[in-house]
Amino acid sequence: MAPAPKIVPADPQAWRQGFLNLRSSVVPCPGLTMQSWAGVHEKCVDFLDRWANEAAGLGWTTLDLFGVHPEAGLIRPDYCGGIVMSGDKVSAITASRIAFMNTAHYRDTPGRPTGAVPIWLFGR
Repeated sequence: MAPAPKIVPADPQAWRQGFLNLRSSVVPCPGLTMQSWAGVHEKCVDFLDRWANEAAGLGWTTLDLFGVHPEAGLIRPDYCGGIVMSGDKVSAITASRIAFMNTAHYRDTPGRPTGAVPIWLFGR
């Protein structure tokens, strides 16, 4: 029997603290280049400034937003949270959907694997 997935609570202050420990000049995990990481980092900081409290209030968790595969990083997008996967800024958020400029991320995607870690804990 597989272990139960870890529940990482919705905590905008913890998100900010964990994420801001990542430097925009150091790629944190596989699946990102220096150029793509700079864009993702900028978009994540924008999300933390503008949308984090609302997302937490709507029930989005740390892994829903900032999760990555614990060994493959963004190479395994099926493990990844919506914010780390997009290069665009968030334009709207509901309890089940984050809208970006041209795409969207849905929280309740069936068959999504468990076992992700927050991007700031990758490799630790």
